[in-house]
Amino acid sequence: MRVLLVATYELGHQPTALAGPSARLRRAGHEVACLDLSIEPLETGAVDWADKVAVSVPMHTAMRLARQVVATVRSRRPEVPVCYYGLYALTAAEPDGEGGAGGGLGPGDAAIAGEVEPDLEAWVEGRTAGVSRRLARVPDRPSDRSGLAALERYARLVDERGEHLVGAVEASRGCSHRCRHCPVPVVYEGRVRPVEVADVLADVDQLVDAGAAHLTFADPDFLNAPRHARRVVAAVHRRHPSLTFDCTVKVEHVLRHAGLWPELAAAGCRFVVSAFESTNDRLLALLRKGHTVEEASAAVALLRRHGIEVRPSWLPFTPWTSAGDVADLVDFVLAHDLVANVDPVQYSVRLLVPPGSLLLDDPELAAAFGSFDVAHLGYTWEHPDPSVDALQRELAALVEDRAADPAEEVFGAVEALVRAAACRGAGSVAGSRSAGPPGCRPRLTETWFCCSEPTAAQLAPVALVTGTPLAVGPGPGPVASAPGSAAAAGAGATPVTWGPAR
Repeated sequence: MRVLLVATYELGHQPTALAGPSARLRRAGHEVACLDLSIEPLETGAVDWADKVAVSVPMHTAMRLARQVVATVRSRRPEVPVCYYGLYALTAAEPDGEGGAGGGLGPGDAAIAGEVEPDLEAWVEGRTAGVSRRLARVPDRPSDRSGLAALERYARLVDERGEHLVGAVEASRGCSHRCRHCPVPVVYEGRVRPVEVADVLADVDQLVDAGAAHLTFADPDFLNAPRHARRVVAAVHRRHPSLTFDCTVKVEHVLRHAGLWPELAAAGCRFVVSAFESTNDRLLALLRKGHTVEEASAAVALLRRHGIEVRPSWLPFTPWTSAGDVADLVDFVLAHDLVANVDPVQYSVRLLVPPGSLLLDDPELAAAFGSFDVAHLGYTWEHPDPSVDALQRELAALVEDRAADPAEEVFGAVEALVRAAACRGAGSVAGSRSAGPPGCRPRLTETWFCCSEPTAAQLAPVALVTGTPLAVGPGPGPVASAPGSAAAAGAGATPVTWGPAR
């Protein structure tokens, strides 16, 4: 079977969501081609070649784009079965009111969430279709990155030493927590699936061979399973002692596992992404975040004592927050010397409420939401104060327009908008201070965010372009590669033209 695996967006990383499934399908004897539409065009040859098309949807932005991809594929090959797989796949089962033309499921199509590889293989082989969600642990196998574009085409780490190639890897999937606004518990229901250390190492080896000098652990929370995380970090550090890394960790885990940070810092941890979300304790409790504003402040100070910077993610706009709350957030960023640590898009993030959201389980909270909006893949809501929604729109336009500018330069304009809306003057500056100058703090060059709405450029219609010769990689099938990529220039690669669909 000829299978086209498509990624649309994975936070600027080489997509891990293609590497695992492509390896499993190739082991089963299928021909596999991979396309990452964040850096490559959707080619007519690829669509015509495929017997089946599967699109990775690990986050909101990816799902929004995936629906356009599927509609484009169907416009050319309406008979080809399609599959959505990943965290947001279950939203594909929502009626779209367009007879499936907008991305809904048709006969032979599938939507697969959870541990996707077995059900994806079964779908490719015609043994299943429809909606599935697998939570039982699946034996891990090494990923196959041979068909992916070169790391040089993706986000890089920037720090005081310069720029460095980055590879993303998973040490676990799922999350042990049930934050009400998060899409992960909708699928995993509080479960965590550690990846075998040997398989993490095998994936890291591929990334290092491809030039990676820094790893992003793409787990929803790296310290969900702290003993496993320690084993992974120790094994990677022994094998590749010069590698640095970043990870995502909840505030409560930062503090609960305070004794781990000297060890993680010594092994190369440069920064931690942490979902601070709000500086309003009432809202944090409502969302079941498991921390307070005071604890967020303590987490910043704790990490900095060990030379680790924090890069907070925020949720400034919900039906229950005010312009004053957004101003408090800005004050917190200033007080803790975090201006250079916060990607500007974070100031504009608006609560997303996907199907199955835990927010809908509470009747009092659910009353804030309207009907399901197919186009935006979530339940609608409007703030009781229209000026708060207006502020969010202004901030969203501002940060999108200035997406290429340094965070420190954009912050001034953000602060001015927020203070004007809240009728508030400048805040005090007293709190944890970074030891490093703003321009040298470690960060990735990708500034967008998984829970923000996609940009206008990202949502531009996915147009088919005339196919070009691809490179045959070490697997049994053709490997999609962009001009100038490592795959295209790999040893022994030979041009191949997409054949007609069978």
